[in-house]
Amino acid sequence: MYTAAGQPDRNQLVQRYVPLVKRIAYHLMARLPPSVQFDDLVQNGMLGLLDAIDRYQEGFGAQFETYATQRVRGAMLDGLRENDWLPRNLRRELRRIETAISQLEHEHGRAPSERELAEALGMTLADYQKTLQDARGHQIVYFEDFAGNGDEDFLERHFTDNEADPVAILEDRGIKAQLVTAISQLPEREKLMMALYYEQDLNLREIGEVMGVSESRVCQLHSQAIARLRTHVVGEIPAAKKRRKEKSCG
Repeated sequence: MYTAAGQPDRNQLVQRYVPLVKRIAYHLMARLPPSVQFDDLVQNGMLGLLDAIDRYQEGFGAQFETYATQRVRGAMLDGLRENDWLPRNLRRELRRIETAISQLEHEHGRAPSERELAEALGMTLADYQKTLQDARGHQIVYFEDFAGNGDEDFLERHFTDNEADPVAILEDRGIKAQLVTAISQLPEREKLMMALYYEQDLNLREIGEVMGVSESRVCQLHSQAIARLRTHVVGEIPAAKKRRKEKSCG
């Protein structure tokens, strides 16, 4: 991996870590809508890999792979942040789903089924599942969750908001506990899917094979699980911001 002059061979390193870039891209694709192109993710990831190679100074072993993974993933996310990849009308539909989840959980004391949610929303089951399928970019939190009310302009609007610190807020023990509790209350099928995806690092196709369902069905289950988690976690964010503010004033 080094030239005759003792410098890292850039071309060889790029070839060696191309599979890493593609693996990260495949993993991210599971959380993004169909409008996002795999090749675009890979292209941005390659820029991150080149940046990692240029910046890293302490050899190119396992530690470099850890560093490169962060830079590649960051470059992919930076590319995505240039556009709000989840349309606003779809975001509004997802908020309707979250509201319905919250209301039905309160009424029945359990997680509502897909059919119950579809009926509450005045949708057919097929239309409800299509909405979940289209919502492949749905996340547990968005930057606008940390700001005030009103329509969102996605990330850039909140970069200057000192209180809108997603990492710090999510590190709050109350938020962590709320998320753990919310995950434990997911229906067993969705809990298994989340474990396979986030803990075992399987992609949608592999999860489908384990669960005996199609890749698109796994995508639907993922979107629905995220919607359930948001009903618990996002409601805790204002309280977490208040606790942090009180602590800083204390």
